[in-house]
Amino acid sequence: MKEFVYHRFLLPAIDHFGDAMALHDGEHHASFSKHGDRVLRLVNAMRQELGMENQDRFAVLSLNSHHYVELYHAAMLGAGIINPLNIRLAPAELAHILEDSATSIIFVDSRMSNALHQIKTATGKGFGIRHVVLMGEADLPGSVPYEDLLEAGEPTVPPEPQEDDPVTLIYTGGTTGLPRGALFDQRSLLLYLYHSGLAGGIGFNRDLVYLHQAPLFHITTVVSVLSAPAFGVESVVLPGFEPAACMDTIEHYKVNETVLIPTMLQMLFDHPSFKPERLASLRRIGYGGMPMSPTLLQRLMELLPGIELIQGYGMTEAGALTVLSPQDHLRPQLLQSVGRAVPGVVLTIQSPEGVALEPGQIGEICARGGNLMTRYWDDPQGTAEAFRGEWYHTGDAGWMDHEGYLYLADRLKDMIVTGGENVYSVEVENAISSHPDVAQVAVIGIPSELWGEQVHAIVVPRDGSTITEEEVISHARFSLAGYKVPKSVELRSEPLPLSAAMKPLKRELRRI
Repeated sequence: MKEFVYHRFLLPAIDHFGDAMALHDGEHHASFSKHGDRVLRLVNAMRQELGMENQDRFAVLSLNSHHYVELYHAAMLGAGIINPLNIRLAPAELAHILEDSATSIIFVDSRMSNALHQIKTATGKGFGIRHVVLMGEADLPGSVPYEDLLEAGEPTVPPEPQEDDPVTLIYTGGTTGLPRGALFDQRSLLLYLYHSGLAGGIGFNRDLVYLHQAPLFHITTVVSVLSAPAFGVESVVLPGFEPAACMDTIEHYKVNETVLIPTMLQMLFDHPSFKPERLASLRRIGYGGMPMSPTLLQRLMELLPGIELIQGYGMTEAGALTVLSPQDHLRPQLLQSVGRAVPGVVLTIQSPEGVALEPGQIGEICARGGNLMTRYWDDPQGTAEAFRGEWYHTGDAGWMDHEGYLYLADRLKDMIVTGGENVYSVEVENAISSHPDVAQVAVIGIPSELWGEQVHAIVVPRDGSTITEEEVISHARFSLAGYKVPKSVELRSEPLPLSAAMKPLKRELRRI
């Protein structure tokens, strides 16, 4: 019997919560009824006016907005396969995604209209785009205004899709080469919601006000974009994370839940207008991508005592694999863990030969679960490689303890081999980041005639700091074995380049 389709989530919420507020985005304020009417009109207009079929791909080139949320919901109701574009990628990378996916329609935020021109310039072709739909006001000849498209649609409920109908095509960040498309169907995305809701008591309650500020093109945001309205939660959308706007919005709407990864928190606390009372309404913060450093965690606990923390670990191809629950955060020995597997997901640590390793041994993190992507788009060889031995191979190195808590060591590609010894960059970064004068740090391997590779740290000091390269190395020696201590340190005044997940782009740092 069919259950894992979004009709069963969103449509009852629209009926049950009606006039209650669903979404705020600047001057746009929508009740559940209004939001539902707009989404149903959008689905109908995409079919009738744009000629879309449910297997067609449509791209979204946009900052966060209520339009973006509507487009996600339209896709989940069967309008087509949404291809959310990472706006941090270069024009040539975005052109590759549009060509690779054979995307036929693109929805463009007025603030990103120039980026569309750059993408076209990068290829010199139209890359198969039949329609450009403009969200907002901009000079974009030949485009269809978004609101005109909605006006042409009828608020009729479309037929339910099947559980295995593909619905979302999210491309990787391109950190290991050209971006690859991870394809998800209705079932895998809704299992992502179930898994996240069951793990650690995470769930949406009607008394919450949720703030969307992490980029909506990222897999992490899918769970909140789909869950919040399904459970009657009032949501607020910001175009992106900016510390002052974040604090203003939390104060104004009394936001009590959002995602703030460690890099965001650091930026928030360091902002001149930060005051703890401005975040007094927050009850819970989600974060991921990396464990929080002990220094930052202590600062958070002092500034916002009693706040609940939830950490998730996953990737574009898998959504959430583990969760470190609020209760887990009360156990200091677990704070460098990324938690245990969410219900329904099985994890194992494997050797390069595919042998399961014992607790405490470092190897590749592998997973099984229904929330995984179904396949890479148009890449059967890559799909077979990723799922070899009936396990999804994450490309991350880590180890598990006897209770099943997972600890990340590094991306396998970021591991440094120096003098025959393996050095995991995350461990070195954690040691250096504990220095109070360090704002950002990334550790990479650089060529060495003596060692093959040597450990190199790139450090951004805090404003006003006079920390030296020698002090960074000396501080690292307190907690690291000699071969792990950086042989060289670069102090930089400008921030490190960051991915959409707010993690340092080591590929770019290696080019410098």
